[in-house]
Amino acid sequence: MTLSHLVRGVDHAAFPTFAPKETIRFYRDVLGFPVVHATCALGWGPAKHPDFIHFFFDIGNGDRLAFFYYFGVEPYRDEAIPELVARARHLAIHVESEEDLLEYRRRLDDSAWPCELQVRHETVESVYVTDPNGYLIEFARPLRAITQEDDIDAGLSVDALLAAADEPEPSFARFLQLKAELIADRYAGEAAETTLV
Repeated sequence: MTLSHLVRGVDHAAFPTFAPKETIRFYRDVLGFPVVHATCALGWGPAKHPDFIHFFFDIGNGDRLAFFYYFGVEPYRDEAIPELVARARHLAIHVESEEDLLEYRRRLDDSAWPCELQVRHETVESVYVTDPNGYLIEFARPLRAITQEDDIDAGLSVDALLAAADEPEPSFARFLQLKAELIADRYAGEAAETTLV
């Protein structure tokens, strides 16, 4: 059974900032994202909650990127989080064309936050930068349309992942084996029909 969803995209993603000046300069002045909303609060609920400003940038298509700046709170970073995990948590922002992607790369390279990596993945080409807060930001443009075959492959991949993750020692090799079995099962009936024709 396929469940339908009622959501219509991202309202906003929110992160703390300990560098508000640099954050505003990066997102507003370098990337060109206008500030479209701010909530200023003297505390919030619990008595010890710090005063803050919660400000929002328009990143297009009705989506917003927001930051909390808590007055009087010292900068903090959890050093126990491995770098791989910290870098995996990133925000990818969609752009339509190669020209748009290269324009963002130019803006970054002309700023204090140059592009760190440009890479072609399977379906997108991306540039990456670390923002003033240490967050990884990706700009991604499509290399091709996503097809029904991509949807089928994604479904088979997550089904294989669910099966592999249930095993005592999940591995990529086992994931691939399970996915191959799912593919063979899926298309076994079609191959038989083709042979009969």
